[in-house]
Amino acid sequence: MTQHPTFDVIIIGGSYAGLSAAMAMGRSLRNVLIIDSGTPCNNKQTPRSHNFLTQDGRPPAEISAVGKEQVLQYPTVRFISAFATHAHKTENGFQVKIWDGDVFSTRKLLFATGIEDVLPKIDGADACWGISLIHCPYCHGYEFRMEKTGILANGDTAFETARLISNWTSDLTVFTNGAARLSSEQIEKLIEKNIRIVETKIDGIVHESGKMQAVLLSDGTKIELSALYTRPAFRQQSDIPESLECEFSDSGHIRIDSFQKTTVPGVYAAGDNCFPMRSVSNAVFAGSLAGAMINKELIEDDF
Repeated sequence: MTQHPTFDVIIIGGSYAGLSAAMAMGRSLRNVLIIDSGTPCNNKQTPRSHNFLTQDGRPPAEISAVGKEQVLQYPTVRFISAFATHAHKTENGFQVKIWDGDVFSTRKLLFATGIEDVLPKIDGADACWGISLIHCPYCHGYEFRMEKTGILANGDTAFETARLISNWTSDLTVFTNGAARLSSEQIEKLIEKNIRIVETKIDGIVHESGKMQAVLLSDGTKIELSALYTRPAFRQQSDIPESLECEFSDSGHIRIDSFQKTTVPGVYAAGDNCFPMRSVSNAVFAGSLAGAMINKELIEDDF
């Protein structure tokens, strides 16, 4: 086994949050190791990233590639492409094992591991995800403004999402994908706003290279759509936080405080794994904050 120096921090996950944290740490003269598996939470097939100042409309991979290049200009930051499989507490910090069995030691640990979406079992959903099957109007709404738009949701979520998306289009249909769980007051309000409610289940999405043309219902009906909003279930991309006994919120996110600290001393988290409002700008902010807070904790440990 190769003998490695002890790092000040190991960052597991090298996308926006991880790179942002690494920049803050590199500029703080800290020895940093980024371990990245190459599976960013931001969908690889999403054509453009939006609502991120100075980078609006750029492909996500381009933004992260520039970020990586800039971060690695700091001589104390190291990046390896690998999958972290295990971590455990030691007397002086933590040890992290990667897929080939190599082990690295660190004083602090930051998870920027993101989440993995669990899409609805609808034909065409995978191909359209991030292109026309979308989750966030602030990321995608402008591109589908005033177009035929659907919402795949039920109950209070359906009502609140419809109210939100109605800001971007007046041609809106709620697909409850089964019996509607809406109150009579909610149904009345949606009808008043000319928002249609369809309870028939969706069998598939008609699309061309991920660009939605229509949804196909189980009764054979085809409804033209340009975009369909949904909030899919998710799972954590890494099970290491759970193995370290980090606490999780009811929503399934890693529980953190206002400084990105988890409930395990010395362990931090940043990005989509711990915050429900998913965006590049939020991930960058959270990573920068985590990097500064880790550096502060290291100073307090040593001074």
